[in-house]
Amino acid sequence: MSAAAAPAHNSDVFDLWAQVYDEQINPLLALEKRFLTQLLPPVRGLHVLDAGCGTGRWLGELASHSPESLTGVDVSPGMLEHAAIRCPAARLHLGSCIALPVQNAGIDLALASFLLSYVPDLEVFAEEVSRVLRPGATVFLSDVHPQTVYLRNWKRAFTTVAGKSIELATWPHSLEEIIRCFESSGFITRVLLESCFGSPERPLFERAGKLAAFHGAEELPAIYILQLQKSIRQQHNTTLSLAGARCALSAAESVPASVTIEDRCIADIGVTHAEAAGSLDLSGYLLLPGLINAHDHLEFALFPRLGHGPYENSAQWAADIHSNDAATIKLHRSVPKEARLWWGGIRNLLCGVTTVCHHNPLSPELLHPDFPVRVVSNFSWAHSLALDNDAEQKFHYAPPYLPFILHAAEGIDETSEQEVFELDQMRMLDERTMLVHGLALTPEAVELLNQRGVTLVLCSTSNQFLFQQHLSHEKVESVHKVVLGSDSPLTAAGDLLDEISFAHTQLGLDAAALYEMVTTRSAKSLRLHEGEGSIRPGAIADLIAVRDTGLGPAETLTRTASEHIELVILGGRVQLASQTIFERLPPELRDGLQPLEVDGQIRWVRAPLDFLFEAAEKVLGKNMLRLGGKRVHRVHAA
Repeated sequence: MSAAAAPAHNSDVFDLWAQVYDEQINPLLALEKRFLTQLLPPVRGLHVLDAGCGTGRWLGELASHSPESLTGVDVSPGMLEHAAIRCPAARLHLGSCIALPVQNAGIDLALASFLLSYVPDLEVFAEEVSRVLRPGATVFLSDVHPQTVYLRNWKRAFTTVAGKSIELATWPHSLEEIIRCFESSGFITRVLLESCFGSPERPLFERAGKLAAFHGAEELPAIYILQLQKSIRQQHNTTLSLAGARCALSAAESVPASVTIEDRCIADIGVTHAEAAGSLDLSGYLLLPGLINAHDHLEFALFPRLGHGPYENSAQWAADIHSNDAATIKLHRSVPKEARLWWGGIRNLLCGVTTVCHHNPLSPELLHPDFPVRVVSNFSWAHSLALDNDAEQKFHYAPPYLPFILHAAEGIDETSEQEVFELDQMRMLDERTMLVHGLALTPEAVELLNQRGVTLVLCSTSNQFLFQQHLSHEKVESVHKVVLGSDSPLTAAGDLLDEISFAHTQLGLDAAALYEMVTTRSAKSLRLHEGEGSIRPGAIADLIAVRDTGLGPAETLTRTASEHIELVILGGRVQLASQTIFERLPPELRDGLQPLEVDGQIRWVRAPLDFLFEAAEKVLGKNMLRLGGKRVHRVHAA
């Protein structure tokens, strides 16, 4: 709880508090960090303001993400002394938050953490925040929940170094009053979270000897977090409102909250607005971000697994199948490539993937506005050193701001082991490099990848099939940057969800780490910039829904199979729905969806199924299609 804008006679009190602020146990601050960290947008290059910065608790956190500038304002010299030590890069100002020493429209992101209770004139503060923020900028407000303060008679107090207890003067503001004041000053409410203490905060109460207080408050909202955006005076159409679901904010955190979608993006979380053009009741479901598949070959989705291993390296496998399975390969290649690519998109859609990296030339079909998933287009690639003589030239002619992807160390022999070192000699290892498979990585190779900032793309079931081996838990854990790919059905066990399950059960990888490997970590490695892999205001509205079993988001994902995916939304548009969800959809949201039977279950998907079945079954036979090993049949809607 910070000091700015408190009455002048209180500045000395906050100086006293500064002496013990960072040492005293405060579960409210821990709860705030647990949720607010998930909502903060990327701050790189932004001008950021922490109003009422206190001892710099958030300044230090924000500085690590490379903002263009970082400004802290507080009324207490004692608080600012501590902030200067914690965050030397910040520009610190002694002053009141109702007269901010910041130029007009100079701030992109503002934060007021546990401040409003010390602000007597809320309307003046809202106008001042509006003055310093540029149009479209965001402010986060957090504080103790006023309802619980009243119900539990909470007081703001601290104990000085001398052991004296001091109670602070506060001004209670209701949430309705706060929202009204800011909306009157030109802001739009984007997020409203009312968060309760949970198991992460319980040990803090125990250490403080106040476990009874924890039990007395655990069912009540302890804090609120508001995210508001300064209006840019542009009207947006609310295209879809998702109500009643539990919404994942990270691998560990979720909240019951409605989600509103406007113009392809997430507009609001937990905010009630006027009736949307389309409203969908998702009671009983958990909303997760759409998954990101970092490696696939989409045109092979209808192929069976091919190979008679184990092999020493991938080149042996390629030679084997082209010799012994030539007829099967020729038959499946007879299906028009356009249709095969669409089937590859559907294979990803069925398992909740909304963004996929296709490790092959980018065909026009992949950019069709109705293509089932988003295909990454901004990257460079080579196949591998063994099968691409131009790999080195391709790398050095590639744009340095795009990821570069190639297969490497795909085997168990010495040739495979040496590939990483050959790549380094060619100067092909740096922060943009993404190496697929990496089964032959030695400890020295792992150290080299970490030094160069290389990302490893893990496709474990392919490695297991080809070489009867997979990377160990310890080896994967030793690589700093790891993401997941499904590879194609030529070698993989199934889809991206099968890769997650295998990595969790066979490699023993942590559920939270796996969640990040197919969401935020993949987005970062692939240099995606629209908020893919996250659920937050401003991010592209890529969402999936599964039945809510009460588990956390990461644990849910490790137990999820494709038959559990009941809704996929891509850029704000419904791309897949189970029969249950389809019946809940407003009529206008059903338009374009067609029924598909997958291993006996109906999924309504947005795809030209008549063309796709005709093109594939003409070659492979009626009712003979397997998509990543799953039987698929055309269903004619009544």
